[in-house]
Amino acid sequence: MSPAPDDAHRVHCRLDELLADRGMTLTDLADRVGVTVVNLSVLKNDRARAVRFSTLTAICDVLGCDVGDLFTVR
Repeated sequence: MSPAPDDAHRVHCRLDELLADRGMTLTDLADRVGVTVVNLSVLKNDRARAVRFSTLTAICDVLGCDVGDLFTVR
């Protein structure tokens, strides 16, 4: 069995849902976390290849969630 292409990962980011639940925009989150909207957009659209633990921690702190709330595996 050959490995899946890099863009065929099964990890899904639920950032849109969490933002909607909290009435926040991506821009609000970017300002509070200290990362660019572009970087969060890459994560939100499941195009990220890596994410720093410090960024994950900051996102979870701002959204009041756990990493398991932010990501699911399909």
